[in-house]
Amino acid sequence: MPGTVTKRRARTRQRLLDAALDVFAEVGFGRSTVEQVCERAGFTRGAFYSNFSSLDELFLALWEERSARLLGDVRRALAGIDPADPDRAVRAAIAAAPVDDAWYRITAEFTAHALRNPGLRRVMAAREQAIRDAILPVLVAALARLGRRVDDEDALGDALVAVHDGTLVQVLLRPDDAGATARREALFRNVLDAYSTPMESA
Repeated sequence: MPGTVTKRRARTRQRLLDAALDVFAEVGFGRSTVEQVCERAGFTRGAFYSNFSSLDELFLALWEERSARLLGDVRRALAGIDPADPDRAVRAAIAAAPVDDAWYRITAEFTAHALRNPGLRRVMAAREQAIRDAILPVLVAALARLGRRVDDEDALGDALVAVHDGTLVQVLLRPDDAGATARREALFRNVLDAYSTPMESA
């Protein structure tokens, strides 16, 4: 019985997360309500509050879920990279974190919301740092297989986030511009080259 309850609770939680993603994307995080999420998921407010204390907590759970999926995708994309083809490795890593219009709109709005709330801002900063701490070793290991060493992982992380966020907006604003996507890939490659150095031959 306890196992059945746990599985049912997990399914309820997942349906709420899926519904929230749709509602946030359609009407915006700031205009979304618990009632809208519950109606989309087919649950009552009681079901919502037995899983989440607020829409803020629900968003953070949604973000954590997507971040875990991203980390897994990046790991798989870089697992079999060819040391002789670094450009392919960059393309594989970028493909593992595709441009997602709806998700960008949701996170941009939630970030603005968090910046107005010091407590929430600290929580969001800590979770973003945790994501970086999980992904950076994967990227550093991939660069090592390409024969390059990273001396300052924090600096590399800052640069990659800056390029990712900045070029993401450019690609979204110009969806029909193939050059924007190509420049995005080139910038990622330039950053990886700038923040790593060739290893000395044995």
